[in-house]
Amino acid sequence: MKKLPLKIVLLFTVLFASSNLFAQDFQGKAYYVSKTTMDMDEWGGRDMSPERKKQMMERMKSFLEKEYVLTFSQVESIYKEDEKLEAPGAGRGFRMGGSMTGGPKYKNVKTKEVIQDQEFFGKQFLIKDELKTIEWKMGTETKLIGQYTAFKATATVPVDRFDWRSMRRSNSDDEKKEKKKADKDSVKSTNTDITKSDDPLSEIEVPKTIDVVAWYTPQIPVNQGPDNYWGLPGLILEVNADRTTILCTKIVLNPSDKETIEQPKKGEVVTQAEYTEIITKKMQEMREMYGGRNRGRRGH
Repeated sequence: MKKLPLKIVLLFTVLFASSNLFAQDFQGKAYYVSKTTMDMDEWGGRDMSPERKKQMMERMKSFLEKEYVLTFSQVESIYKEDEKLEAPGAGRGFRMGGSMTGGPKYKNVKTKEVIQDQEFFGKQFLIKDELKTIEWKMGTETKLIGQYTAFKATATVPVDRFDWRSMRRSNSDDEKKEKKKADKDSVKSTNTDITKSDDPLSEIEVPKTIDVVAWYTPQIPVNQGPDNYWGLPGLILEVNADRTTILCTKIVLNPSDKETIEQPKKGEVVTQAEYTEIITKKMQEMREMYGGRNRGRRGH
């Protein structure tokens, strides 16, 4: 009879040892730090001095580095930003994404429901949709995160086309040639159509999928996790997704003051597909406004 690998035995031991510790009314809080890296050279910073780059990164810090709290039970969770009082001037001069502010995100792993509180250009939305299943590939690699033994899992997930965290600049040689040609054609043309050179978003692209590495602990046997991530046999403590890392820094189990996990309720209810259509239309309006101003300048 073949012996089971030691790490598989460890996994089952941890699972069985933890299963009796969590009653139906169990609740916990996990605190996360989210950091997204940005290459300044990719966004026109090649000619900046090191001091200027440092200043820009400091201004963007409050946007690229955030703290979140995940309040979770066996079935439900709510993930929201742990907002801090900023120092005077912090974050000024950088408003990317400021008109698309994400609020609390509610997940129910039993009903497979996700609800995102979302602000878009001053209007409040409630994006209600099905909680998408993530096809995780389970690994046997482990590491310690704090006092918890975490196991590795990987997946390939689709990316929302308006997810700023995975946005990058299209700067291939072919695209540069195409842009130069479009610029020449737009000068010669009297056509009122918007050319690619008029479009401020034409040089931005988002990959269709990204590879994700997650680390979860069976010592907390709930299939919850930060942001959109869930579906593993233990709380997800760390996520590495493209340019973003989400890391758990603190866990409180069965706090004395339990918090009611409530669904967000304010805003116009839409599906994810409907919300994407709303954003697409708004972006089109902005393209037309931008293109109109450019044509006006060329006409003088």
